Amino acid sequence: MRLRIKVESYTQLHHLGYAKSVEVWEGDNLIRGLYGVEVGNIFCGESMFSLQPNPSKLALIHLCKSGKYKLVDCQLYTAHLESLGARMISRDTFLEELKVNYLKK
Repeated sequence: MRLRIKVESYTQLHHLGYAKSVEVWEGDNLIRGLYGVEVGNIFCGESMFSLQPNPSKLALIHLCKSGKYKLVDCQLYTAHLESLGARMISRDTFLEELKVNYLKK
């Protein structure tokens, strides 16, 4: 039941232009990527997926280097994400970024 609701919710968000994915393909096979919600110039990651070793690094690096986002919310701070340039920010800073970069539009 929960998965169906999540799929339906993300389908609606996609149709509204908020749900985004970054995919890595090998030929006709989707092998890794990530998906989440775009809020202005902030990307809030929901999940990363991988069908091959070295999960989703290419997709995350592409997303971060695209220059499209001022902030990428990774949800969970890990040493792996830190090695890719992630840094922890406070909740207050995050909420301020949302206000400045989205709510004013």
